[in-house]
Amino acid sequence: MSVSALPENDNPIPPPPDTARPRRSRRELGRPTAFAAIAVVFVLFMAASSAPSPLYVVYQQQWDFSATTLTTVFAVYVLGMIAALLVLGSLSDHLGRRPVLLSAITLEAASMALFLVADSVSLLLTARLVQGIATGAAMTALGAALADLNPTHAPHRAGVVTGAAPTFGLGLGALGCGFLVEYGPHPTRLVYVLLLAGLVLAAAVVAALPETSLRRPGAARSLQPRLKVAPHLRADLLRLVPILVASWALGGLYLSLGPSVAVGLFGLSSHVVGGLVVTLLTVPACLTAIALRGWPVARTLALGAGLLLTGTVVALTGVEEDSLLTAALGTVVAGVGFGASSLASFGTLARMAAPSERGELFSVAFVISYLSFSVPAVVAGIATTRTGLHETSVAYAATVAFLAALALLAQWLRSRRTPERVTCPQT
Repeated sequence: MSVSALPENDNPIPPPPDTARPRRSRRELGRPTAFAAIAVVFVLFMAASSAPSPLYVVYQQQWDFSATTLTTVFAVYVLGMIAALLVLGSLSDHLGRRPVLLSAITLEAASMALFLVADSVSLLLTARLVQGIATGAAMTALGAALADLNPTHAPHRAGVVTGAAPTFGLGLGALGCGFLVEYGPHPTRLVYVLLLAGLVLAAAVVAALPETSLRRPGAARSLQPRLKVAPHLRADLLRLVPILVASWALGGLYLSLGPSVAVGLFGLSSHVVGGLVVTLLTVPACLTAIALRGWPVARTLALGAGLLLTGTVVALTGVEEDSLLTAALGTVVAGVGFGASSLASFGTLARMAAPSERGELFSVAFVISYLSFSVPAVVAGIATTRTGLHETSVAYAATVAFLAALALLAQWLRSRRTPERVTCPQT
């Protein structure tokens, strides 16, 4: 008998309490505020990761090390990140998002302290390694938390933020650091003091977040280094590999050698310009990820690959003709391609996995991205020491253009086989 059929003077048994969603503590943030807070923390981590880029030239002048050492410092960060992704990538699926994020923020703060006291290449390497581990631990938890907190009225907003936040943060950190180095006091210290203060605030915010992932067994077993994707997700992930490799390899070039190219090939000694080189790539990428939400995935991926190819070729032409304007224009066009690629790629990842699969899936995607981000950059650093900056930049850009052409071809072949009706994330 239903409750509605009981006589009015009867006292029906009260319904059981709602256990599907835990009650929110008075000290916890509401879900919309928590979503925005996670996005800001995401940007902060990525800004911290790119902040040293304009300083590489300063460190190189102060400590007199080669381009090989410079890109090694860059690559150590990525090595730490990939190690963390392999070991810690799915930990937040077991322990919860909040404890993993708090631990990552603590480790990131420790890396800022190491940067503050760094007076040698060895300490710089240590600081970047610790920072890489912290960022790797945070990124999958941040991506998964955004998906968990996604508002019901905008079911794909997490994909937009996950695609836009990294590029926006990278540009913000590089340009902001460039201004501080050029015009502020203590050029190799001030930026880290400000970032450390931001991390203290981030820890307070994360401590007030609602926990969105219930604890489940298997945390210790999840620490075994492995790349694992659920079988039903593998085909979709493999389709994204060409564009991930092309776009992040281009990003690695700009963040590792971009400021050196500005100084060595175009004679621009301003540290603001060194940061602007990165920003010209990343800010258009961020704006594109926002502007193209709602586009079909197939069209967005094709646009991303095409503009990556076009922009890289134009930037390469500028280097060859010693035309700063042409090189800058090519960078902006490539940045638009980068943004379109990130939107379609991470938007697809955000929506295709169940909550218990998100940490692992983002871990694998980020490993692919950051291997593409770092390995070519290290090879370029070695080549720069041996053959020169100009020849290396030309060869690197030509390789990225080739990868973008492969990605465009792969997307064209896929679109011929399977009509694509899925749209990119909308906010």
